[in-house]
Amino acid sequence: MQTDIAYRLILASASPARRALLTGAGIDAEVIVSGVDESVVEADDAYTTSLALARMKARTVAANLPADPAALVLGCDSVLAFEGEVFGKPDSADEAIKRWTAMRGKSGVLHTGHHLTGLVSGLQAEAVGTTTVHFADVTDAEIEAYVASGEPLQVAGAFTLDGRGGAFVERIEGDPGNVIGLSLPLLRRLLADMNIPITSLWRH
Repeated sequence: MQTDIAYRLILASASPARRALLTGAGIDAEVIVSGVDESVVEADDAYTTSLALARMKARTVAANLPADPAALVLGCDSVLAFEGEVFGKPDSADEAIKRWTAMRGKSGVLHTGHHLTGLVSGLQAEAVGTTTVHFADVTDAEIEAYVASGEPLQVAGAFTLDGRGGAFVERIEGDPGNVIGLSLPLLRRLLADMNIPITSLWRH
């Protein structure tokens, strides 16, 4: 594996939760928001949608950066699959309430697409992390208070695991980081596919 290069990881995402996960893991990522129009991606399932969006974000950012052999661009996007529907961010408070009313006491599958591209090498690696989420049987009052906080309107599936919504998730099956927005074990595997050890991204 290549260990003699001081790699830069550029996160093509505005998500503070994703950046915080990387920071906690010893990786100081630079953030460049892609600004892509997510509505142009049309797919029938959450798995395909999440990967297509992650790929689009990473490639859009990479295409606008100056050549740097040490630069790696990571795009991520999360989508919830629930009873045959694909849930990204809710469009309104009313929609968030409707979703939570349907989801409470049930489970969904959160897919997070990851796409990693080397700016100069042209090497690319991608995969989807999948985690099953079991929601608590929350009350109408809890749903209304949660939606009024504004948090559900900012995130895929209208819930978080690392915020107020964590109290409304009974349990998960899979990587919790994937639900927050970025799977560190999956990132390690993608880097390995490109012959880069994750330890080379750690801050010194």
